[in-house]
Amino acid sequence: MPYDIVDTQVPPIGKLEILSRAEVASLLDPGHDGLHRIFRDCALAVLNCGNELDDGKELLERYPSFNVRILSRECGIELDIRGAPASAFVDGKMVAGIREHLFSVLRDIVYLGEDIRDNRKFDQSTSEGLTDIVFHILRNAGILQALNDTNVVVCWGGHSISREEYEYTKLVGYQLGLRCMDVCTGCGPGAMKGPMKGAAIGHAKQRVNGRYLGLTEPGIIAAESPNPIVNSLVIFPDIEKRLEAFVRVGHGIVVFPGGAGTVEEILYLLGILLHPENSGLPFPLIFSGPKSAEAYFRRIDTFIGQTLGREAQRHYSIIIDDPERVVREMKSGLRRVREFRENQRDAYNFNWRLHVDHEFQQRFSPTHEAMISLDLHKDQPSHLLAAKLRRAFSGIVAGNVKADGIREIERHGPFEIHGDATIMGPMDSLLTSIVEQQRMKLPGRVYAPCYRIVGGSIA
Repeated sequence: MPYDIVDTQVPPIGKLEILSRAEVASLLDPGHDGLHRIFRDCALAVLNCGNELDDGKELLERYPSFNVRILSRECGIELDIRGAPASAFVDGKMVAGIREHLFSVLRDIVYLGEDIRDNRKFDQSTSEGLTDIVFHILRNAGILQALNDTNVVVCWGGHSISREEYEYTKLVGYQLGLRCMDVCTGCGPGAMKGPMKGAAIGHAKQRVNGRYLGLTEPGIIAAESPNPIVNSLVIFPDIEKRLEAFVRVGHGIVVFPGGAGTVEEILYLLGILLHPENSGLPFPLIFSGPKSAEAYFRRIDTFIGQTLGREAQRHYSIIIDDPERVVREMKSGLRRVREFRENQRDAYNFNWRLHVDHEFQQRFSPTHEAMISLDLHKDQPSHLLAAKLRRAFSGIVAGNVKADGIREIERHGPFEIHGDATIMGPMDSLLTSIVEQQRMKLPGRVYAPCYRIVGGSIA
C-alpha cells in the first residue's frame, strides 16, 4: 500500500550549525559514499518515529523512494530529503525533536565516520583503542561534560511490551525523576520510552532539566526508531560499542521486560561483572516489572543459574511490582558508586575503571557459519561463556529485526546454534518461554523462529 511522503530541505541544528568550508567539503567528499547507505537507512528510521514497525527490512521496502543528500550552502549545509514519512511533519514542518535526531545521525555516521575508521587515530586491535572510540563518540556528542554526578540510570527492556508493562516503566521513571536522576535507554519505544516519559513528569515537578540519553546503532535503529523525548541521541558503529557506552556512562541499570535483545544486554553486563578484575566494583543491577513480568524474569534467573552459576545471580536483584522500592534500592546503590569513584579518584562521567575484556568488544557479524561456530560449553571461565551466549542472542535479534539478519535467514534458513546439552537445554527452554509470551515480535504477529537449537536434550 502507498504511504504518505514529504519532500523537504532542512538546515542543521546543534554541532553542525557552524562548519568551516573544509568541514563542508569533507562531508561532500566522494570518499563518504560508503557511509551513505548507512546514513540514509538511519535517517529513515529517525523520520519513522512513532510508527509501529520492528522490521528493518520492511521499513526500507515501505519507503523505496526515500533518499537524503547533503547540499553545500554559503552558510554551511542543508539536507535535501525526498520521500520522507509524512508522520515526521506537523503542518508541513518537521517535528523539532526529529530534526535534532536527524542531525545527530549525520554527526555520528558521516561527520565522525572517517575518524572512527582511521586506524592511525584508534588502534582497533586493542581493548584500549576500542574504548577510546566509545569515549570519542560520546565526547563529540556533548554527553560527557554534562555528567557531573552519579545519577545516570540506564533502563533496558523491549520495544514491544504490553500496555501494563509499559505503564509500569513510566511509574519507575516517575520515581527516578522525582529523585532528580537522569535516564539513559536504547532510545526506542516501549521500555525505552516509558521511563523517559515518567521521568519527564518527575523532573518537571522538581523543576529539573532532565537528561534523556538515547544510545543506538545502525543495525537496530529501524526496529527501534528514537522516541522524541530523547534530547541527546548518539549512534554507535555497532552493537558492541553501544553496549560498552551503556556501562561506561551509566551508574546503575534497571532491566524491564523484553525479549531476546534484553537477554543479550543482561548477558553482556553479567559477563563484564564476572571478570576477576571487576571484583568489588559497585554496579547496581535490578530486574523489575509488574506481576505479569514475573515469569519472564524468573525464567531468565533460572537460565543464568544453570549456565553461569550462582556467582552471576549475586550481581542482581529481582523486584516485582514495586516501583518505589526499585528506585530506593537504585539510589542506595548509586551512593555506593559515588563513594567508590570518590575514593578511587575516578571520573563520574565515564567509568574508566570498569574492565571490558576484548572478547566483549570484538564485532560479531551473525552469519550461519559464525552462529554454528559459537563455543558454548561450560569448560571455560564464566565471563567468557557469557560473552559467547551474548553473541548467540545477538544473532537471534539480528534474525528477528535487523535488515541484514533477516536477509541472511531468507537466503539460508534459520541459524543453527550448537553447544553442550547442559547449555542448549536451558537456552531452548528460555527461548520457548519468550516466544510463548509473544516477546519476540510485535504482539499479534505470528513468529517464525529465526534459529534452531541443536543439542538441546540432556541425557
